[in-house]
Amino acid sequence: MNELLRLLMINARESVENLAKMLDRTPDEVRAEIADLEKRGIIRGYQAILNEDALGNDRVMAIIEVKVTPEREGGFNHVAMRASRFPEVVSAHLVSGQADLLLFVEGRTLKEVATFVSEKLAPLPGVTATTTSFLLKTYKKHGVLMETPDEYERIQVSP
Repeated sequence: MNELLRLLMINARESVENLAKMLDRTPDEVRAEIADLEKRGIIRGYQAILNEDALGNDRVMAIIEVKVTPEREGGFNHVAMRASRFPEVVSAHLVSGQADLLLFVEGRTLKEVATFVSEKLAPLPGVTATTTSFLLKTYKKHGVLMETPDEYERIQVSP
């Protein structure tokens, strides 16, 4: 991976000046590369990683495995793109294994997510089955621990 991209993934708020020092480049070179990466669509956006549990956010997050009948000349893309357009879908992935698509869906309540699955997702042409799992607690998100471990906590060496 490009070193600039790696540094931005760790901290997208790092100043261009600091990035330039870390990369042994000029700030103008770094600005130009960031602008080029954004223009080419490689950098799609910047986000803060939130600890939803600490916010007291009562939103419900679910992981939905979707089995799909592939279409001629479209594969799974048609269903994936239609599902991705729903505002409830936070992210969508083509995966290997038992399911074809993996969707991360957010709602205000369990019932709202269930209604989304039964009334919007399952009826899509090509969808043959869904399996929904609800997230109960997040320990790590995008490489960031959601809780600070006790600094005196000892790691168990043997089972």
